Amino acid sequence: MPGLSSLRNLRRHNRHERAGFALYTAAVAAARDPWFYATLLVPDTLDGRFDLVALHAFLLVHRLQASPAPGPDLSQAVFDAMFSDMDYNLRELGVSDLRVGKRVRAMWEAFHGRSMAYAQPLDAADPVALAAALARNVWRGEAPDASPERLAAYVLSQSANIATQSLAELAAGKVLFLTTRDALR
Repeated sequence: MPGLSSLRNLRRHNRHERAGFALYTAAVAAARDPWFYATLLVPDTLDGRFDLVALHAFLLVHRLQASPAPGPDLSQAVFDAMFSDMDYNLRELGVSDLRVGKRVRAMWEAFHGRSMAYAQPLDAADPVALAAALARNVWRGEAPDASPERLAAYVLSQSANIATQSLAELAAGKVLFLTTRDALR
């Protein structure tokens, strides 16, 4: 039987579920910009699309984790929305029930690893280190010339943009991702 603290955590988590889903949905929409695939030549594959969704979700999670309450709870809600969506999409693709858990766990580990790789260069506003991390993860080390640098510039701009948005707006599920054109001005 759950204790009182467990029930409080569950209630607090559920309070942010809708906002977390809305924030995650905005991250997915930003990650679908054709510019990433046509101009930067991010592989238009399941892995490539996952990498861009994970990158945009990371930007939100990173911002929210560093914020006062309810930031960490919202961060968890974005993470939960992402992996609920990944589970659903794998099932829609026909992955068997027995394999979905393993695939979602592998995606969780990939997200965690990428988050660790991006956090330090992002916090240091280091475009060179960020571009190297992006090249390793998004293009698996085989990036077209200048694409990692351009994506790093986009990520730094997008991160600065998200940092200016109020926690109250984020808690209401509202985030404005810059268009790629605006992010690279």
